[in-house]
Amino acid sequence: MLYGLDAEERAVVATVRDFVDNEVRPVARELEHANAYPEELIDQMKELGVFGLAVPEPYGEVRVSAVCYAQVTEELARGWMSLAGAMGGHTVVCKLIDAFGTPEQKKTYLPRLATGELRATMALTEPGGGSDLQAMRTHAHRDGGDYVINGSKTWITNARRSGLVALLCKTDPAASPAHRGMSILLVEKVPGFTVSKDLPKLGYKGVESCELSFDDARVPADALLGGEEGHGFAQMMKGLETGRIQVAARATGVARAALDDALRYAQERESFGKPIWQHQSIGNHLADMATKLTAARQLVLHAAARLDAGERCDMEAGMAKLFASETAMEIALNALRVHGGYGYSTEFDIERYFRDAPLMIVGEGTNEIQRNVIVRQLVARGGLQ
Repeated sequence: MLYGLDAEERAVVATVRDFVDNEVRPVARELEHANAYPEELIDQMKELGVFGLAVPEPYGEVRVSAVCYAQVTEELARGWMSLAGAMGGHTVVCKLIDAFGTPEQKKTYLPRLATGELRATMALTEPGGGSDLQAMRTHAHRDGGDYVINGSKTWITNARRSGLVALLCKTDPAASPAHRGMSILLVEKVPGFTVSKDLPKLGYKGVESCELSFDDARVPADALLGGEEGHGFAQMMKGLETGRIQVAARATGVARAALDDALRYAQERESFGKPIWQHQSIGNHLADMATKLTAARQLVLHAAARLDAGERCDMEAGMAKLFASETAMEIALNALRVHGGYGYSTEFDIERYFRDAPLMIVGEGTNEIQRNVIVRQLVARGGLQ
């Protein structure tokens, strides 16, 4: 569904689709069950320019619109959601540096981020904080020409293989309200910064999710994003507009894969003398799945189009993330129903979709938080416009 794309962007989506069909889907089940990091697939994604889709010229070569980026994400997630996750945080960091970085920060990082030579992730969530970012305890204080960081983060995707972390922390713990004391530091691997643990997960295998520890970790003062303290919360919230659209697109990719598998199986499997899609109970499932997936995709593209237009889209991104993730979970469950016992077998991909789908419900701000964002914006904007 190539809405609003020019010929070059349509070619980008088509190239990624071919990569997914020819390279990802044949190996995804084996890699996922082994919980093996997909290094060869990641290298191919670098060659395709996937890690540079948010990097503008002169630093990158293939920057695309948010609408195109959402469709690329959906294609990757259709093959294996973990691959879309591996480039999600990376893209947000690219966006943050492009929008708020100093000229030197852009020059230092964006060219390497565009090629995937340097991979990046963002670090927000803490073990005791979850979605309550203003309660974070990770802090950094100025000591001469450095910042000294102490604290911990958790559920950080791709952390072991990321050479750059956009760390949201408190640089003024006494600030009121608390978000005015937050800043983003661009942290490379330095003494005192360790990836302390890989978290075991229900799904989202292959790509690791980690705990990070900072124990008097020193970074130079010019690691401060934008060069001025106190703007980190607002900067990260802007970055999360892209992040939540990306998570929503991941959800539509998982839902699309589940629907495709269910539709194919319903035409091949027979019971009582006819293909099971002709039984009304199965046909109704398929019809509802297709309808809700179409609606979810429209919400994703609507949010992406607003982002492309330079309009505020935190409400639209929240709606897309909320609806698409809940839809993906429902479609994965109904695809399992269509498959019957085979849907519960690890010889089919349905059980993987069923394990991957919940991540989008709780990740990048839980859906309960999304509802809070939506209603606040509804009141602030005086309703839907």
